[in-house]
Amino acid sequence: MCLSIPGKLTAITSQLDDTFRIGKVSFGGILRDVNLSMVPTAAVGDYVLVHVGVAIGIIDEAEAHKTMEYLLKVENLDEELNSQDS
Repeated sequence: MCLSIPGKLTAITSQLDDTFRIGKVSFGGILRDVNLSMVPTAAVGDYVLVHVGVAIGIIDEAEAHKTMEYLLKVENLDEELNSQDS
């Protein structure tokens, strides 16, 4: 199973040609460098799905926020279950 995390593209930081670009993506305020080669039409302000440092798709803002809410619920549930085991 693969998991991709949504983030907001905040800047294009490197561009060798029309295909190979690197950008800064914000994941709730945490910035990471991301390879944008698989999303050549991604622009600053777009939300992208990132898997292992590579943006693999563009999604709309509402879907990005919805996905992050689900991921936070899973994290909270995991913490709750782990605290019950102690």
